[in-house]
This record gives sequence, structure tokens and C-alpha cells, in this order.
Amino acid sequence: MTSGLTGKLLLATPALKDPNFHRAVVLVLNHDEDGALGVVVNRPLSVDVAAVLPGWQPFTTAPGKLYQGGPVALDSALGLVAVPGDRPEPLGVRRVFGSVGLGSVGLVDLDAPPEVVAAELAGLRIFAGYAGWSAAQLEGEIAEGAWFVLPAESRDPFTDTPDKLWADVLRRQGGDLALVASFPEDPSLN
Repeated sequence: MTSGLTGKLLLATPALKDPNFHRAVVLVLNHDEDGALGVVVNRPLSVDVAAVLPGWQPFTTAPGKLYQGGPVALDSALGLVAVPGDRPEPLGVRRVFGSVGLGSVGLVDLDAPPEVVAAELAGLRIFAGYAGWSAAQLEGEIAEGAWFVLPAESRDPFTDTPDKLWADVLRRQGGDLALVASFPEDPSLN
């Protein structure tokens, strides 16, 4: 269950006490024997993309804000893009998951000219920082019950309601996981 998590969503369970990941939805961008890397896709900041990467601002998916991708390297930026289903991988984009015909999500080279790359894209979000795990660390956290591992949909990282994404992903699973979506923010107030 824990091998090959690239392209999966990690949803923080109510048991995860780390405030950096409270109700976080993490898209795993890379997972192998050396560890894992992902971005939290449901944490918009109040900062416009133009404040750090002005050339990319016109091409970002609404609301055009920078997102906090995780607690690691907050001074770095990652660009996540949606590639429409009928297009091959555009210049400057590395596919993370999905395929031609179905649509895909990829990483964009933020040093590439935005005008050249953006014409081929259906969505763009810029993340400050990322979430990272050393070898076997993520697997251990999953075994301890800190994360739900769930399938991602290509629209998840570009949702216009990031504050509802954690509950929305759980509800679409059905069964017991759908019930977790109604878990109170602070169980002690229940």
C-alpha cells in the first residue's frame, strides 16, 4: 500500500498532531526508496504570485495566490500545472501523474518563459516550500495512522475551494472515510 505513492493524495488523519499538517491534503510528487516529496495543495497564502514571480501571475489559476506547499524550504518555489487531456507534455513541464488523453498534472520549470509554457496549460499553482520525508519515514507515519492514502484527481491541486478539499476528498471515498469528513476541528469541543 505504501510503495509507489507518486500521484497519490495524503490526507492528514485526525490523529496527526503536527500543526503544519492539520487537515492537510498533500499531493505526492515523488516517492521512492530514498524518501518522498509532495506539496500541501489546500493552504493558500495571502500573497499574490506577482510578489515573488511576477511573470507567472497572469497565468495562475484563480485566486492567483501563492500556496504554502509545506514546512520545508519556504524560500523556494514549485510550479504545479494541469495539462489538458489531448496534449503531450509541453516544453518545460515534467509529468507527475496522468496521461495524454486523460489529462495530467506536472511540474513546470519556473525559469522557462511563462508565455511559451502557459499556452499549453489548463491550470497553474505556485507553492512556497514543500513537504519531505526521508527514507521509510512516510511509510512509518502511514503505519502509525497519521495519513490516509487516497487517489488523486487531476483537478484536486487546482480546486477553487481549497478550504473544503480535505472534507471533499474524504466524502468522495464513501463508507467510513466519508464519515471522517464530519470530524470536528477540535474534538475536545464535541
